[in-house]
Amino acid sequence: MSKLFSSKYFANLSLFDPVEGITIKEPYGKENGYWVGAPYVFYDEILGKFFLYYRIRKPKPIRGGEVRIAQSVDGEKFEDILVIKKEQLNSESIERASFLRCMDGIYRMYISYVDPQTRKWRIDMMEADHPKNFDVSTRKKVFVAEDLDIEGIKDPYVFLVGRKYYMLVSYAEPLKNPSEETKRKLHESGDVYTTGLTTHPTGLATSLDAKNWKWEGKILDVSKNGWDKYQARINSVIYVPPVFFGFYDGSSSEKENYEERCGLCMSYDLKSFESITPNEPVLESPYNTHSVRYVDFLEKEDEIWYYYEFCREDEAHELRLAKVKKF
Repeated sequence: MSKLFSSKYFANLSLFDPVEGITIKEPYGKENGYWVGAPYVFYDEILGKFFLYYRIRKPKPIRGGEVRIAQSVDGEKFEDILVIKKEQLNSESIERASFLRCMDGIYRMYISYVDPQTRKWRIDMMEADHPKNFDVSTRKKVFVAEDLDIEGIKDPYVFLVGRKYYMLVSYAEPLKNPSEETKRKLHESGDVYTTGLTTHPTGLATSLDAKNWKWEGKILDVSKNGWDKYQARINSVIYVPPVFFGFYDGSSSEKENYEERCGLCMSYDLKSFESITPNEPVLESPYNTHSVRYVDFLEKEDEIWYYYEFCREDEAHELRLAKVKKF
């Protein structure tokens, strides 16, 4: 795409066409309910390798049962180096995670899963000397819903700005004076996100050491009446000075859970984001539910490499990569 000759056009972000992406990982099956996605990617300059976290799922009643970490030398062909199954966590489901090499040289992984005791989503942390060596038996609590007076917390997205770590999360809003019956319904399925009883905005936590996290609160709310009035989950943040752009998954009700579409939001301070796609998603698949979700990226010289989950014509979801030139 050519540059615009204008001194009044600032902080422009190059987007991508989801249809033009190449397939990175395929699901087990070719019908609705088979997914491979929820990517988190980073490039390790010390090891000279790309790393990818992704999740695999089969149709209901089976829930998110398996996640993997893979490595690559070119960012396209990935070889699995670690598999984590929900049974290892004694959990009903595992969701998205983040992991990166921290400033002290230690790799830390932040994983979300359903707490087997409370049936609420939570986030734990693991440490390792290499991404292939993460061990779930060593995990430590980062956040549980009870500590924050919310109904669940998941899908952490972690990155570093200066010497400060940021963790963006999807969480379930608390209800005001819920009845005992409503309290029961919130978690009887083990997934508050599918109940329709509360909304799911994006929250922020920060840390100076990647181990001790401070809850900062809501940074992107759901809309009042729009296409994203049920969920607004920021999946990644890209800096185009002086703006932080966030790709977020939006849905209008619990019926669109698992099939969210992609919106775009922006912030100048990472403490408050504003949707700039209030009327419709910015990225969609042309097929079926139109779902494009869990967008992450890598910047490589004059390109942005976007990794994302994409709804195919057969209604299964696959993991794709689209490369675009920067403005």
